[in-house]
Amino acid sequence: MQAPDADQSLVDMAVELATGAGALTRKWFDRRTAVEFDTKADGTPVTEADKAAERYLREQITLAFPTDAIIGEEEEDREGTSGRTWIIDPIDGTKSFTHGVPLYGTLLAVRDEHGPCVGVIVMPALDEVVAAGRGLGCTHNGRECSVNDTADMSSSYLMTSGFEFWPDRDTRSRALASDLTIRTWADAYGYVLVATGRAEAMMDPAGVKVWDIAPMQVIIPEAGGTVSDENGEEWSEGRSFLASNGHVHDAVLKTVFDK
Repeated sequence: MQAPDADQSLVDMAVELATGAGALTRKWFDRRTAVEFDTKADGTPVTEADKAAERYLREQITLAFPTDAIIGEEEEDREGTSGRTWIIDPIDGTKSFTHGVPLYGTLLAVRDEHGPCVGVIVMPALDEVVAAGRGLGCTHNGRECSVNDTADMSSSYLMTSGFEFWPDRDTRSRALASDLTIRTWADAYGYVLVATGRAEAMMDPAGVKVWDIAPMQVIIPEAGGTVSDENGEEWSEGRSFLASNGHVHDAVLKTVFDK
């Protein structure tokens, strides 16, 4: 049975909230100086901006939807009773953020009893917003957008956040030896490029967390693309995540993961 369409008002609310949180991060980013950060137990950085943006989102979601659950990168999960869960990544690409690189994003997603429902990527320093609701299509700055129709690997760009995150040397070697053009215009921005037809594929390797990719599970399919793990199956924790225009998806899986 096909899942019902998302409520457009929920998409609009998610865009409003994520845009507000993204605007908060600009207060730190626009200082154009090195941003101080702490290092979490997993070795990743966290800044005052991360904490402030997630706190803002949690407070606003709780006011509007007090029975919804919340999962976020910086605070503990909050249980809910509505069957709906909000998933927050206040700054995706914190290392870029701390170095003054504008390729960081604020991510917000909603899942309901039917699965991924709403996804929003806000690029605060680039003034770009990509949003989608299940069954409603995908928009870029309010206008309908879609993946491209490139099917030729030699004409395709594969985004990634950095080779240090890739699972093994063989995977890296296969990618670099392929006809694909590899670029690291990545973190959330890699998915923005795929959803808007400016790149063909984006990969996050094993170890990616749910808040890193939850919006993409709605955005990419609604833009006409394909998402999967490294086996071509539905993504789950601990797996790599590949998003593409759909036309090169199987070829990228075969090339990179030897599937």
